[in-house]
Amino acid sequence: MDDFRRLELRLGGRPAPDDVGRLCELLAAAPPTVVVCDVGGLDRAGLAAVDAVARLRLAARRGGHRLLFRGAGPELRGVLDLAGLGDLL
Repeated sequence: MDDFRRLELRLGGRPAPDDVGRLCELLAAAPPTVVVCDVGGLDRAGLAAVDAVARLRLAARRGGHRLLFRGAGPELRGVLDLAGLGDLL
């Protein structure tokens, strides 16, 4: 894994399944690297955000990436904790 090359992603608004699917495809096609995903622009921390974070984490793991989330607010952290996914951040 090359720590000097990073892939940066951004989740904003309310992530649609198709948008998250495209990001997952991007991760599947990229060589293993560090991926930084900015989630600070999400409109609200609802089920769409939980789904997006979980799907990205799974895609990153499958591709051999190290995925880091940046900008997660307390609302998103709380919802992920409630869903049993607090360790994803």
